[in-house]
Amino acid sequence: MKPLPYQIRLINRVLLIGFILFLLTRLISSFIEPEIKGSCLDSKDYEFLPSAPDSPLVPQVNLALTGKLPKEEPIDSTHILKQKDVFLAQKMDHLLRIYKPDHALFLLVDANSNEILAWGQRSEGTVQSSPTFLSQSTFPAASLFKTVTLTAAFESKKYSLDSPIPLIGRAHTLYRFQIQPPTNYTGNTVELQDAYAKSYNSPMAIVGYDVGSSLLKSTAQKLGYNKQFEKNIPEVSKVNVPDTGYGIAEVSSGFTNNTTLSPLLAAAQIRALLKQKPIEIPTAENITPYAPTTKKALPESIFSENTYYGMKQAMMRTISHGTAKKNLSSKFIARRYREQLDIGGKTGSLDGSNPEGRYEWFAGFAESRLEPNKGIIIVVMQVHKEIRSQPATQVAALLINYWAQQNLISK
Repeated sequence: MKPLPYQIRLINRVLLIGFILFLLTRLISSFIEPEIKGSCLDSKDYEFLPSAPDSPLVPQVNLALTGKLPKEEPIDSTHILKQKDVFLAQKMDHLLRIYKPDHALFLLVDANSNEILAWGQRSEGTVQSSPTFLSQSTFPAASLFKTVTLTAAFESKKYSLDSPIPLIGRAHTLYRFQIQPPTNYTGNTVELQDAYAKSYNSPMAIVGYDVGSSLLKSTAQKLGYNKQFEKNIPEVSKVNVPDTGYGIAEVSSGFTNNTTLSPLLAAAQIRALLKQKPIEIPTAENITPYAPTTKKALPESIFSENTYYGMKQAMMRTISHGTAKKNLSSKFIARRYREQLDIGGKTGSLDGSNPEGRYEWFAGFAESRLEPNKGIIIVVMQVHKEIRSQPATQVAALLINYWAQQNLISK
């Protein structure tokens, strides 16, 4: 019998040596294993893992590296149990603890009754037991003020959802040349609803400049800006619209941190535009002095029917084609719920100083198509420093999904 070629015999020897080394490694590790027990996952550890969709990326990375979930701060559930919807309050608390934003305020309001369903706040490195951010108005409104600009545009009767607006240069910058299109401009344009949904600065500044200071001021006032509410709840949200000049463009596009907004007023604005009602601050029974206990509307804050229609469509455009498209989708909202809901809103981000950091907003709504009396107003405000947590739109999507689990019919 002919011997195998030399190359084949060499390969066989290498494979045999490798197999022997593998067996020796396994044998040695079996003796060492008791000393490093707990350095990898054991089957019993799985019962402690958070169930989807709560499982965040950061804790799972920690889990993969150490074999253990990161230690969480002690939970004082007293403030959770006092809330109107304990289930939603628990979910908010959980999200705040796993995502760990530097500062944040989560708020859910019943769109029909205007009662606060649940809230959650994190600041100074811990989840708070009092919602001090609710009525605080030191936070820059950022692009949420574009809602005022668009409302004023519809009230002027000069604009519709598909009105073409000049788009000069980059969409998210704001230079003087971008807001001064020539009389016979023939360049790029964007529909007004998309300028709002995609949060374009220069097109919205052009609209604000054209609408004018006077109408911007009166619209902002109708939506609660510069308004002294009873017992200063919430604090005054401030805006200063100049009579003339480049400052009008800055304010109307939200490109200034001098315009401030409280989360309570942000929720009231969304509800007023959705329900076609006057501004009314959301109420709660047991979180005085951070929210009012009695309902009180601003009767002068009424707009035309066309304006209400246009605003709802534009806010929904933010979800379908705009800045919230990625996260406010079936990626984080179960398809069986997403198909039953109209969802709209506005995003915004800008640097601020009280507290210091990069502010990120989502203020919006989710409303059942079959039962319009079922709906919520959502406000997510986060402040990031060096490390950013999950996007505000992702947090909003998870909160909508939790609410839908309780209130919508599963198909």
